[in-house]
Amino acid sequence: MRFSSRLAVLVLTALLAAVPAVAMVEDHQDMEGPFPDGPSVTEACLECHDDVAHDFMQTSHWTWLPVQDVIGKGQVPLGKKNTLNNFCIALDSNWARCTSCHAGYGWKDGSFDFTDETKVDCLVCHDRSGKYKKFPTGAGHPVYEPKEWKGKVWEPIDLAGIARGVGMPTRANCGACHYKGGGGNNVKHGDIEKSLTKPDLALDVHMSADGQDFACQECHTTESHDIAGNAMFASPSGYNHLECTSCHEADLHGKNILNWHAKSVACQTCHIPEFARANPTKMWWDWSTAGEKREKAKDEHGMDTWVKKKGSFTWDTNVQPEYAWYAGTSGQYFLGDHINPENVTRLNWPEGNREDPKAMIYPFKVMRGKQPYDVQRKVIAVPKLFGKTGYWKSFDWADAVAQGMKSVDQEFSGEVDFAETESWWKINHMVAPAETALKCKACHADEGGRMDWAALGYEADPKTERGISRYELKEAYDEE
Repeated sequence: MRFSSRLAVLVLTALLAAVPAVAMVEDHQDMEGPFPDGPSVTEACLECHDDVAHDFMQTSHWTWLPVQDVIGKGQVPLGKKNTLNNFCIALDSNWARCTSCHAGYGWKDGSFDFTDETKVDCLVCHDRSGKYKKFPTGAGHPVYEPKEWKGKVWEPIDLAGIARGVGMPTRANCGACHYKGGGGNNVKHGDIEKSLTKPDLALDVHMSADGQDFACQECHTTESHDIAGNAMFASPSGYNHLECTSCHEADLHGKNILNWHAKSVACQTCHIPEFARANPTKMWWDWSTAGEKREKAKDEHGMDTWVKKKGSFTWDTNVQPEYAWYAGTSGQYFLGDHINPENVTRLNWPEGNREDPKAMIYPFKVMRGKQPYDVQRKVIAVPKLFGKTGYWKSFDWADAVAQGMKSVDQEFSGEVDFAETESWWKINHMVAPAETALKCKACHADEGGRMDWAALGYEADPKTERGISRYELKEAYDEE
Protein backbone atom coordinates (compact mmCIF):
# COMPACT_ATOMS: atom_id res chain seq x y z
CA MET A 1 0.00 0.00 0.00
CA ARG A 2 1.37 3.42 -0.99
CA PHE A 3 0.86 6.57 1.02
CA SER A 4 1.22 10.23 0.20
CA SER A 5 3.96 12.40 1.67
CA ARG A 6 1.45 13.34 4.36
CA LEU A 7 2.33 10.04 6.03
CA ALA A 8 5.57 11.56 7.28
CA VAL A 9 3.56 14.22 9.10
CA LEU A 10 1.27 11.57 10.58
CA VAL A 11 4.18 9.46 11.80
CA LEU A 12 5.78 12.48 13.45
CA THR A 13 2.45 13.38 15.04
CA ALA A 14 2.11 9.84 16.35
CA LEU A 15 5.53 9.99 17.97
CA LEU A 16 4.82 13.37 19.54
CA ALA A 17 1.45 12.11 20.78
CA ALA A 18 3.15 9.21 22.57
CA VAL A 19 6.05 11.07 24.17
CA PRO A 20 4.18 13.93 25.90
CA ALA A 21 1.94 11.40 27.61
CA VAL A 22 4.91 10.84 29.93
CA ALA A 23 6.95 14.00 29.49
CA MET A 24 4.08 16.37 30.15
CA VAL A 25 3.46 14.82 33.58
CA GLU A 26 6.77 16.25 34.78
CA ASP A 27 5.96 19.61 33.19
CA HIS A 28 2.81 19.99 35.27
CA GLN A 29 3.98 18.97 38.72
CA ASP A 30 3.61 22.58 39.86
CA MET A 31 -0.19 22.25 39.62
CA GLU A 32 -0.42 21.85 43.37
CA GLY A 33 -4.00 22.85 44.06
CA PRO A 34 -6.25 22.12 45.71
CA PHE A 35 -8.73 23.32 43.11
CA PRO A 36 -12.32 23.88 44.25
CA ASP A 37 -13.77 23.52 40.75
CA GLY A 38 -13.02 23.13 37.06
CA PRO A 39 -12.73 26.85 36.22
CA SER A 40 -10.01 27.15 38.89
CA VAL A 41 -7.97 24.52 37.03
CA THR A 42 -8.45 26.43 33.79
CA GLU A 43 -7.23 29.65 35.41
CA ALA A 44 -4.05 27.83 36.44
CA CYS A 45 -3.63 26.42 32.91
CA LEU A 46 -3.95 29.89 31.39
CA GLU A 47 -1.08 31.23 33.48
CA CYS A 48 1.27 29.43 31.08
CA HIS A 49 -0.95 28.66 28.09
CA ASP A 50 -2.35 32.16 27.82
CA ASP A 51 -3.38 31.97 24.15
CA VAL A 52 -4.95 28.51 24.16
CA ALA A 53 -8.40 29.46 25.44
CA HIS A 54 -8.67 32.26 22.89
CA ASP A 55 -7.85 29.84 20.05
CA PHE A 56 -10.16 27.14 21.33
CA MET A 57 -13.06 29.58 21.71
CA GLN A 58 -13.02 30.19 17.94
CA THR A 59 -13.76 26.53 17.18
CA SER A 60 -17.03 24.66 16.74
CA HIS A 61 -16.17 22.50 19.75
CA TRP A 62 -16.73 25.64 21.83
CA THR A 63 -19.39 27.62 19.96
CA TRP A 64 -21.45 24.69 18.69
CA LEU A 65 -22.54 27.31 16.14
CA PRO A 66 -20.10 27.93 13.27
CA VAL A 67 -21.14 30.21 10.42
CA GLN A 68 -21.63 28.11 7.30
CA ASP A 69 -22.63 28.52 3.66
CA VAL A 70 -25.77 26.36 3.48
CA ILE A 71 -27.63 25.47 0.29
CA GLY A 72 -30.71 27.65 -0.03
CA LYS A 73 -29.90 29.64 3.11
CA GLY A 74 -26.62 31.44 2.41
CA GLN A 75 -24.18 32.30 5.19
CA VAL A 76 -25.89 31.34 8.45
CA PRO A 77 -24.88 30.28 11.97
CA LEU A 78 -25.61 26.57 12.16
CA GLY A 79 -24.29 23.83 14.42
CA LYS A 80 -25.10 21.52 17.28
CA LYS A 81 -26.58 24.48 19.16
CA ASN A 82 -29.51 25.08 16.80
CA THR A 83 -30.07 22.00 14.63
CA LEU A 84 -32.99 19.62 15.15
CA ASN A 85 -32.34 15.88 15.11
CA ASN A 86 -34.45 12.76 15.58
CA PHE A 87 -32.68 11.54 18.69
CA CYS A 88 -33.10 13.88 21.69
CA ILE A 89 -34.37 16.53 19.24
CA ALA A 90 -32.88 19.84 20.39
CA LEU A 91 -30.44 21.55 22.72
CA ASP A 92 -32.45 24.65 23.67
CA SER A 93 -34.37 24.38 26.94
CA ASN A 94 -32.53 21.10 27.69
CA TRP A 95 -29.15 22.71 28.38
CA ALA A 96 -27.82 21.18 31.58
CA ARG A 97 -28.35 17.66 30.25
CA CYS A 98 -27.19 18.19 26.67
CA THR A 99 -24.33 20.50 27.62
CA SER A 100 -22.78 17.93 29.94
CA CYS A 101 -20.74 17.13 26.82
CA HIS A 102 -19.78 20.72 26.05
CA ALA A 103 -16.04 21.39 26.42
CA GLY A 104 -16.83 24.05 28.95
CA TYR A 105 -18.26 24.67 32.41
CA GLY A 106 -21.69 25.99 33.31
CA TRP A 107 -23.78 26.17 30.12
CA LYS A 108 -26.98 25.73 32.11
CA ASP A 109 -29.24 28.12 30.19
CA GLY A 110 -29.35 30.58 27.30
CA SER A 111 -27.30 33.18 29.19
CA PHE A 112 -24.03 31.23 29.08
CA ASP A 113 -21.04 33.56 28.57
CA PHE A 114 -19.08 32.23 25.58
CA THR A 115 -16.41 34.95 26.10
CA ASP A 116 -15.33 33.81 29.56
CA GLU A 117 -12.01 31.96 29.15
CA THR A 118 -12.20 30.36 32.59
CA LYS A 119 -15.23 28.41 31.44
CA VAL A 120 -13.13 26.42 28.94
CA ASP A 121 -12.66 22.83 30.13
CA CYS A 122 -9.03 21.84 29.51
CA LEU A 123 -9.22 18.56 31.41
CA VAL A 124 -11.95 16.90 29.37
CA CYS A 125 -9.55 16.62 26.41
CA HIS A 126 -6.20 16.38 28.21
CA ASP A 127 -6.86 14.09 31.18
CA ARG A 128 -4.69 10.97 30.88
CA SER A 129 -5.88 9.24 34.06
CA GLY A 130 -9.31 8.17 32.87
CA LYS A 131 -10.75 9.48 36.15
CA TYR A 132 -12.12 12.78 34.92
CA LYS A 133 -15.86 12.61 34.28
CA LYS A 134 -18.49 15.26 33.83
CA PHE A 135 -21.71 14.84 35.81
CA PRO A 136 -24.60 13.84 33.48
CA THR A 137 -26.77 16.81 34.45
CA GLY A 138 -23.99 19.19 35.53
CA ALA A 139 -23.87 21.54 32.53
CA GLY A 140 -20.29 20.48 31.89
CA HIS A 141 -19.04 20.33 35.47
CA PRO A 142 -17.68 17.25 37.24
CA VAL A 143 -18.87 16.76 40.83
CA TYR A 144 -17.22 18.76 43.60
CA GLU A 145 -19.09 17.06 46.42
CA PRO A 146 -20.84 13.67 46.56
CA LYS A 147 -23.91 13.59 44.33
CA GLU A 148 -26.34 10.81 43.41
CA TRP A 149 -27.37 9.88 39.86
CA LYS A 150 -29.67 6.96 39.11
CA GLY A 151 -28.90 5.22 42.38
CA LYS A 152 -25.14 5.67 42.12
CA VAL A 153 -23.15 8.13 44.21
CA TRP A 154 -20.56 10.14 42.28
CA GLU A 155 -17.59 11.05 44.47
CA PRO A 156 -15.53 14.24 44.00
CA ILE A 157 -12.42 13.80 41.88
CA ASP A 158 -8.88 14.96 42.60
CA LEU A 159 -8.67 17.87 40.16
CA ALA A 160 -5.09 18.72 41.13
CA GLY A 161 -3.92 15.15 40.63
CA ILE A 162 -5.57 14.99 37.24
CA ALA A 163 -4.11 18.36 36.24
CA ARG A 164 -0.59 17.17 37.08
CA GLY A 165 -0.95 14.24 34.70
CA VAL A 166 -2.36 15.93 31.62
CA GLY A 167 -1.06 15.07 28.16
CA MET A 168 -2.08 14.71 24.54
CA PRO A 169 -5.68 13.52 24.00
CA THR A 170 -6.41 9.82 23.69
CA ARG A 171 -9.30 8.07 21.96
CA ALA A 172 -10.95 7.79 25.37
CA ASN A 173 -10.90 11.58 25.74
CA CYS A 174 -12.66 12.10 22.41
CA GLY A 175 -14.97 9.18 23.03
CA ALA A 176 -16.11 10.51 26.40
CA CYS A 177 -18.56 12.65 24.43
CA HIS A 178 -18.58 11.32 20.88
CA TYR A 179 -19.27 7.69 21.78
CA LYS A 180 -22.44 8.68 23.63
CA GLY A 181 -24.09 11.08 21.18
CA GLY A 182 -27.86 10.72 21.25
CA GLY A 183 -28.02 9.58 24.86
CA GLY A 184 -25.93 6.42 25.10
CA ASN A 185 -23.17 4.32 23.60
CA ASN A 186 -23.44 4.04 19.80
CA VAL A 187 -26.95 5.45 19.77
CA LYS A 188 -26.25 8.07 17.11
CA HIS A 189 -23.43 7.33 14.68
CA GLY A 190 -23.22 3.56 14.46
CA ASP A 191 -19.49 3.72 13.72
CA ILE A 192 -18.22 5.74 16.71
CA GLU A 193 -18.56 3.97 20.05
CA LYS A 194 -16.68 2.64 23.07
CA SER A 195 -15.39 -0.50 21.34
CA LEU A 196 -13.04 1.80 19.39
CA THR A 197 -11.11 2.59 22.57
CA LYS A 198 -9.39 -0.79 22.24
CA PRO A 199 -10.62 -2.37 19.00
CA ASP A 200 -9.32 -5.55 17.48
CA LEU A 201 -7.94 -5.54 13.95
CA ALA A 202 -11.15 -6.90 12.43
CA LEU A 203 -13.10 -3.94 13.82
CA ASP A 204 -10.80 -1.09 12.82
CA VAL A 205 -7.40 -1.29 11.16
CA HIS A 206 -6.49 2.29 12.02
CA MET A 207 -7.18 2.15 15.75
CA SER A 208 -6.33 -1.45 16.58
CA ALA A 209 -3.14 -2.09 18.53
CA ASP A 210 -2.38 -4.73 15.88
CA GLY A 211 -2.86 -2.12 13.15
CA GLN A 212 -1.72 1.50 13.21
CA ASP A 213 -3.00 2.18 16.77
CA PHE A 214 -3.88 5.74 15.79
CA ALA A 215 -5.14 8.34 18.20
CA CYS A 216 -8.03 10.34 16.76
CA GLN A 217 -5.80 13.32 15.99
CA GLU A 218 -3.66 11.25 13.61
CA CYS A 219 -6.40 11.81 11.04
CA HIS A 220 -8.28 14.65 12.70
CA THR A 221 -5.23 16.88 12.66
CA THR A 222 -5.32 20.00 14.78
CA GLU A 223 -4.10 23.55 14.36
CA SER A 224 -4.68 26.14 17.10
CA HIS A 225 -7.13 23.67 18.66
CA ASP A 226 -9.26 23.62 15.49
CA ILE A 227 -9.82 19.97 14.65
CA ALA A 228 -10.11 18.79 11.05
CA GLY A 229 -13.21 16.87 10.08
CA ASN A 230 -16.90 17.17 10.84
CA ALA A 231 -20.10 15.19 11.07
CA MET A 232 -22.24 15.76 7.99
CA PHE A 233 -25.25 16.41 10.21
CA ALA A 234 -24.99 20.02 11.45
CA SER A 235 -22.09 20.62 9.02
CA PRO A 236 -23.88 20.85 5.65
CA SER A 237 -21.30 23.21 4.15
CA GLY A 238 -18.64 20.52 4.43
CA TYR A 239 -16.24 23.04 5.99
CA ASN A 240 -13.07 21.62 7.55
CA HIS A 241 -13.59 18.53 5.41
CA LEU A 242 -11.61 15.34 5.93
CA GLU A 243 -11.41 12.31 3.66
CA CYS A 244 -9.45 9.07 3.37
CA THR A 245 -7.48 10.71 0.56
CA SER A 246 -6.24 13.31 3.04
CA CYS A 247 -3.72 10.60 3.95
CA HIS A 248 -4.00 7.92 1.27
CA GLU A 249 -3.29 8.36 -2.41
CA ALA A 250 -6.34 7.94 -4.61
CA ASP A 251 -4.78 5.33 -6.95
CA LEU A 252 -3.28 2.94 -4.44
CA HIS A 253 -4.80 -0.35 -5.62
CA GLY A 254 -2.90 -2.87 -7.64
CA LYS A 255 -5.85 -3.45 -9.97
CA ASN A 256 -6.83 -0.80 -12.49
CA ILE A 257 -10.52 -1.61 -12.14
CA LEU A 258 -10.41 -0.78 -8.42
CA ASN A 259 -8.66 2.52 -9.08
CA TRP A 260 -11.29 3.20 -11.76
CA HIS A 261 -14.05 2.59 -9.22
CA ALA A 262 -12.33 4.87 -6.71
CA LYS A 263 -13.01 7.83 -8.98
CA SER A 264 -16.71 7.60 -8.18
CA VAL A 265 -16.95 5.25 -5.21
CA ALA A 266 -15.69 6.45 -1.81
CA CYS A 267 -13.12 4.33 0.04
CA GLN A 268 -15.58 3.83 2.91
CA THR A 269 -18.12 2.18 0.61
CA CYS A 270 -15.96 -0.91 0.09
CA HIS A 271 -13.84 -0.82 3.22
CA ILE A 272 -16.67 -0.46 5.77
CA PRO A 273 -19.00 -3.28 4.69
CA GLU A 274 -21.16 -2.97 7.85
CA PHE A 275 -21.34 -0.65 10.84
CA ALA A 276 -22.28 -1.35 14.47
CA ARG A 277 -20.12 -4.45 14.25
CA ALA A 278 -19.41 -4.57 18.01
CA ASN A 279 -22.40 -2.97 19.78
CA PRO A 280 -25.91 -2.23 18.52
CA THR A 281 -26.93 1.17 17.20
CA LYS A 282 -30.34 2.80 17.29
CA MET A 283 -32.12 2.73 13.91
CA TRP A 284 -35.64 3.87 14.84
CA TRP A 285 -36.94 6.17 17.58
CA ASP A 286 -40.68 6.80 17.94
CA TRP A 287 -41.45 9.55 20.45
CA SER A 288 -45.21 9.14 19.93
CA THR A 289 -45.36 6.12 22.26
CA ALA A 290 -43.68 7.93 25.18
CA GLY A 291 -45.81 8.40 28.27
CA GLU A 292 -47.84 5.24 27.73
CA LYS A 293 -48.50 2.73 30.47
CA ARG A 294 -46.76 -0.49 29.58
CA GLU A 295 -43.91 -2.70 30.74
CA LYS A 296 -40.34 -2.08 29.66
CA ALA A 297 -39.18 -4.46 26.96
CA LYS A 298 -35.79 -5.56 25.60
CA ASP A 299 -34.71 -7.05 22.28
CA GLU A 300 -32.30 -9.86 21.40
CA HIS A 301 -29.37 -7.48 21.90
CA GLY A 302 -30.49 -6.74 25.46
CA MET A 303 -31.44 -3.17 24.49
CA ASP A 304 -34.60 -1.36 25.55
CA THR A 305 -37.32 -1.32 22.89
CA TRP A 306 -39.54 1.03 24.88
CA VAL A 307 -39.16 3.31 27.89
CA LYS A 308 -41.79 5.69 29.22
CA LYS A 309 -39.64 8.82 28.92
CA LYS A 310 -38.54 8.30 25.33
CA GLY A 311 -40.90 5.96 23.50
CA SER A 312 -40.08 3.04 21.20
CA PHE A 313 -36.76 2.00 19.68
CA THR A 314 -35.32 -0.43 17.18
CA TRP A 315 -31.67 -1.47 17.44
CA ASP A 316 -29.47 -3.43 15.07
CA THR A 317 -25.94 -4.77 14.66
CA ASN A 318 -23.80 -5.52 11.59
CA VAL A 319 -25.91 -3.05 9.65
CA GLN A 320 -25.50 -2.78 5.89
CA PRO A 321 -25.24 0.93 5.04
CA GLU A 322 -27.50 2.76 2.63
CA TYR A 323 -25.73 4.40 -0.30
CA ALA A 324 -26.06 7.79 -1.94
CA TRP A 325 -24.12 10.27 -4.04
CA TYR A 326 -22.40 12.93 -1.93
CA ALA A 327 -20.37 15.86 -3.24
CA GLY A 328 -19.20 17.26 0.10
CA THR A 329 -22.23 19.42 0.91
CA SER A 330 -25.67 18.55 2.20
CA GLY A 331 -29.12 19.98 2.76
CA GLN A 332 -30.46 20.74 6.23
CA TYR A 333 -33.84 21.27 7.85
CA PHE A 334 -34.01 24.59 9.72
CA LEU A 335 -36.23 25.37 12.67
CA GLY A 336 -39.42 26.92 11.29
CA ASP A 337 -39.27 25.24 7.87
CA HIS A 338 -42.70 23.92 6.89
CA ILE A 339 -43.25 20.17 6.57
CA ASN A 340 -45.85 17.90 5.04
CA PRO A 341 -46.66 15.50 7.90
CA GLU A 342 -48.00 12.97 5.39
CA ASN A 343 -44.46 12.55 4.03
CA VAL A 344 -41.15 11.74 5.66
CA THR A 345 -39.30 14.95 6.57
CA ARG A 346 -35.58 14.83 5.87
CA LEU A 347 -33.69 16.66 8.63
CA ASN A 348 -30.59 16.52 6.44
CA TRP A 349 -29.60 14.82 3.22
CA PRO A 350 -26.49 14.36 1.04
CA GLU A 351 -26.27 16.55 -2.05
CA GLY A 352 -24.90 15.07 -5.28
CA ASN A 353 -25.86 12.92 -8.23
CA ARG A 354 -24.43 10.72 -10.93
CA GLU A 355 -23.70 13.69 -13.21
CA ASP A 356 -21.84 15.69 -10.56
CA PRO A 357 -18.06 15.30 -11.12
CA LYS A 358 -17.41 15.99 -7.42
CA ALA A 359 -19.86 13.40 -6.16
CA MET A 360 -19.00 9.88 -5.03
CA ILE A 361 -21.10 7.02 -3.69
CA TYR A 362 -20.81 6.95 0.11
CA PRO A 363 -22.21 4.70 2.85
CA PHE A 364 -24.68 6.16 5.36
CA LYS A 365 -26.58 5.27 8.45
CA VAL A 366 -30.12 6.57 7.90
CA MET A 367 -31.81 7.17 11.24
CA ARG A 368 -35.60 7.10 11.13
CA GLY A 369 -38.27 7.91 13.66
CA LYS A 370 -41.28 9.99 14.70
CA GLN A 371 -41.07 13.25 16.62
CA PRO A 372 -43.42 16.03 17.69
CA TYR A 373 -44.54 18.78 15.35
CA ASP A 374 -46.90 21.75 15.55
CA VAL A 375 -50.06 20.58 13.79
CA GLN A 376 -51.32 24.00 12.73
CA ARG A 377 -48.02 25.68 11.90
CA LYS A 378 -46.66 22.45 10.35
CA VAL A 379 -43.13 22.78 11.71
CA ILE A 380 -40.95 20.36 13.69
CA ALA A 381 -41.29 21.22 17.38
CA VAL A 382 -38.69 21.83 20.07
CA PRO A 383 -39.83 20.18 23.32
CA LYS A 384 -38.45 20.83 26.78
CA LEU A 385 -37.63 17.31 27.92
CA PHE A 386 -35.24 17.80 30.83
CA GLY A 387 -35.77 19.68 34.09
CA LYS A 388 -38.40 20.14 36.75
CA THR A 389 -41.01 21.36 34.27
CA GLY A 390 -39.93 19.21 31.32
CA TYR A 391 -41.78 16.38 29.62
CA TRP A 392 -39.87 13.77 31.59
CA LYS A 393 -41.62 15.06 34.71
CA SER A 394 -45.04 16.09 33.40
CA PHE A 395 -45.54 13.76 30.41
CA ASP A 396 -47.52 16.63 28.90
CA TRP A 397 -46.46 17.16 25.29
CA ALA A 398 -48.35 20.42 24.77
CA ASP A 399 -46.76 22.01 27.82
CA ALA A 400 -43.29 20.66 26.98
CA VAL A 401 -43.48 22.00 23.41
CA ALA A 402 -44.84 25.34 24.59
CA GLN A 403 -41.77 25.77 26.80
CA GLY A 404 -39.35 24.54 24.16
CA MET A 405 -40.68 26.75 21.38
CA LYS A 406 -40.65 29.77 23.66
CA SER A 407 -36.95 29.15 24.34
CA VAL A 408 -36.21 29.44 20.60
CA ASP A 409 -38.54 32.40 20.00
CA GLN A 410 -41.02 30.36 17.97
CA GLU A 411 -44.80 30.51 18.13
CA PHE A 412 -46.75 27.41 19.12
CA SER A 413 -50.36 26.75 18.16
CA GLY A 414 -51.00 24.49 21.13
CA GLU A 415 -51.66 21.34 19.09
CA VAL A 416 -49.04 18.57 18.92
CA ASP A 417 -48.86 15.43 16.82
CA PHE A 418 -46.03 13.27 15.50
CA ALA A 419 -44.42 13.15 12.07
CA GLU A 420 -41.92 10.73 10.58
CA THR A 421 -38.39 12.02 9.96
CA GLU A 422 -35.02 10.76 8.81
CA SER A 423 -31.43 11.93 9.24
CA TRP A 424 -28.30 10.89 7.35
CA TRP A 425 -24.98 10.07 9.05
CA LYS A 426 -21.95 9.38 6.88
CA ILE A 427 -20.03 6.25 7.89
CA ASN A 428 -16.27 6.83 8.28
CA HIS A 429 -14.99 4.59 11.09
CA MET A 430 -14.71 0.85 11.67
CA VAL A 431 -12.53 0.38 8.59
CA ALA A 432 -12.17 -3.35 8.04
CA PRO A 433 -9.00 -5.16 6.90
CA ALA A 434 -8.49 -5.18 3.14
CA GLU A 435 -9.26 -8.89 2.86
CA THR A 436 -12.79 -8.32 4.18
CA ALA A 437 -13.56 -5.35 1.94
CA LEU A 438 -16.53 -5.72 -0.39
CA LYS A 439 -16.03 -7.84 -3.48
CA CYS A 440 -17.46 -7.04 -6.89
CA LYS A 441 -20.47 -9.31 -6.51
CA ALA A 442 -21.60 -7.56 -3.33
CA CYS A 443 -22.87 -4.75 -5.55
CA HIS A 444 -22.84 -6.20 -9.07
CA ALA A 445 -25.00 -9.24 -8.40
CA ASP A 446 -27.66 -10.69 -10.66
CA GLU A 447 -30.02 -10.33 -7.71
CA GLY A 448 -29.69 -9.37 -4.07
CA GLY A 449 -26.90 -6.82 -4.53
CA ARG A 450 -26.62 -4.05 -1.97
CA MET A 451 -26.88 -1.11 -4.38
CA ASP A 452 -30.22 0.49 -5.29
CA TRP A 453 -29.19 1.41 -8.81
CA ALA A 454 -32.41 3.24 -9.61
CA ALA A 455 -32.00 5.49 -6.55
CA LEU A 456 -28.45 6.21 -7.67
CA GLY A 457 -29.65 7.37 -11.09
CA TYR A 458 -29.05 4.25 -13.20
CA GLU A 459 -31.57 2.36 -15.30
CA ALA A 460 -29.93 -0.89 -14.26
CA ASP A 461 -26.68 -2.26 -12.87
CA PRO A 462 -24.02 -0.24 -14.73
CA LYS A 463 -21.53 -3.09 -14.86
CA THR A 464 -21.79 -3.35 -18.64
CA GLU A 465 -22.16 0.35 -19.43
CA ARG A 466 -19.42 2.17 -21.29
CA GLY A 467 -16.33 2.58 -19.18
CA ILE A 468 -16.17 -0.93 -17.73
CA SER A 469 -15.48 -3.68 -20.23
CA ARG A 470 -16.89 -7.16 -19.86
CA TYR A 471 -13.33 -8.46 -19.92
CA GLU A 472 -12.30 -6.29 -16.96
CA LEU A 473 -15.34 -7.41 -14.99
CA LYS A 474 -14.68 -11.07 -15.76
CA GLU A 475 -11.07 -10.64 -14.71
CA ALA A 476 -12.08 -8.98 -11.47
CA TYR A 477 -14.74 -11.60 -10.74
CA ASP A 478 -12.36 -14.46 -11.49
CA GLU A 479 -9.75 -13.01 -9.10
CA GLU A 480 -12.23 -12.95 -6.25
